[in-house]
Amino acid sequence: MRLLPLRQAVAGTLAAVLLAGCSASVASDTGSSTSSGSSGTSSAVSAVSGTTVEDVLDGDVEVETGDTSYDEGDATAIALSGSGADADSDAVTVEDRTVTIAATGTYVLSGELAGQVVVDSAGDGVVRLVLDDATITSETTAAIDVVDAQSVVVVLADGSTNALADAATYADTTEGAPTGTLCSTADLTIGGTGSLTVTGNSNNGIVGKDGLVITGGTIDVTSVDDGILGKDYLVLTDGSVTVDAVGDTFTSDNTEDAGSGFVLVEGGELTVTSQDDGIKGVQVLIAGGTVDVAGSNEALEGSLIVIDDGDVELHAADDGVNAASSDDSASTDGQPGGEMAADDSLALHVNGGTLEVWASGDGLDSNGSATITGGEITVYGPTTDGNGALDVNGTLDVSGGTLIATGSAGMMVAPSSDSAQGWIATALGTTAAAGSEVVITDGDGAEVASSTIAKDFASVVCSAAGITSGETYTVTVEGTSTTVTAGEAPAGGQMGAPGGPMGG
Repeated sequence: MRLLPLRQAVAGTLAAVLLAGCSASVASDTGSSTSSGSSGTSSAVSAVSGTTVEDVLDGDVEVETGDTSYDEGDATAIALSGSGADADSDAVTVEDRTVTIAATGTYVLSGELAGQVVVDSAGDGVVRLVLDDATITSETTAAIDVVDAQSVVVVLADGSTNALADAATYADTTEGAPTGTLCSTADLTIGGTGSLTVTGNSNNGIVGKDGLVITGGTIDVTSVDDGILGKDYLVLTDGSVTVDAVGDTFTSDNTEDAGSGFVLVEGGELTVTSQDDGIKGVQVLIAGGTVDVAGSNEALEGSLIVIDDGDVELHAADDGVNAASSDDSASTDGQPGGEMAADDSLALHVNGGTLEVWASGDGLDSNGSATITGGEITVYGPTTDGNGALDVNGTLDVSGGTLIATGSAGMMVAPSSDSAQGWIATALGTTAAAGSEVVITDGDGAEVASSTIAKDFASVVCSAAGITSGETYTVTVEGTSTTVTAGEAPAGGQMGAPGGPMGG
């Protein structure tokens, strides 16, 4: 049995994977958000509340998704024209290059504005902004600022091309001032079939100070700080989203309220490049779609990380997947070469999908526990001995799927000897070059697994259905063979249990 389809080099554009079975987790109307789990405020929110995305969401605040459909006959047209706008509605006023919308309803914006659009609606209901070939550029503040509303839906009209850009320096930097090019204090949904380019010249790109859901469109965000930020949650269900940010690219940052602060990808295509973290939240949940972290410091980071499905490729200068405290002020991440007990509030669970990790630090890193029940996992780990392809402070349990993790040999971690699925782990005598093939054969010489490794490596950890604990196997790399016993860690190695040497 060959480990297929393990990719042999960096993949190109990843094919989207349709989500099955978890779409009910996202509400379909704009009613008030309610929590189906615990509520209140805590300085140390427990993140370990399930091992699948569906189970975790049962304990999280309910996601509010706005309706992007509308009746053009009931909409108010706002024609943007340089420094002002024309609209046949008492709810729309224009003053000092600022267009203010003061009531619920649907508003269709088109044209160009060298100014700002403000939503200030105290009434209950939805303010729906339809961008239909609209360009809004501000020289003093955010392009669109929602200061008051129950719910806001931004619709990218079919076939439209839209652009938002903010000022390089904001005139108002007091508390409560906008912090992004598109900034909303209300629940925000972005959808439709058009395109939107967002340029964050001062701070962040898109900011939802409550919850933020993306349901469609082609969205391209560039920012000098964070790319797309949702406070209580950030959800992608469909569409094509590309983010290039100096700070975190796709993140949710509520570390105080239980059941909040999660990032959820259920579908669509997400491509991010970051000089900091790629995807970050208290919980990082992937249930489908395509995720490509093309560059980052750490690619996925959260107190709880769950991957149920999808096609995920991660590139990181440090850790590829890092289950560590999502509260930066209380970080418990380990230091290279140190020892650290497992934190029961932190966990990584991979249950399906395809996961490929390229990391210069640790490949899969959990300061708590980790489980693999399914999926096709390939880890191209570090080439230096201060980190490892796998780094788990607690138990690393494998009961299904396929795993091949390669990298340096100095900080090797193997699955638990109690794992239901067999595994082998071995250090090589020398470092093998990228492009070398690993072939694993059983005692009768029959091939059990093979893969061509696309990065230099000095160790191999492999788990697959064809490997039986206690049996002897031969690992051959470019003609050099090593004999190993399945379920036994190599000398100096670590079998996914507390107390052993850990990477950072």
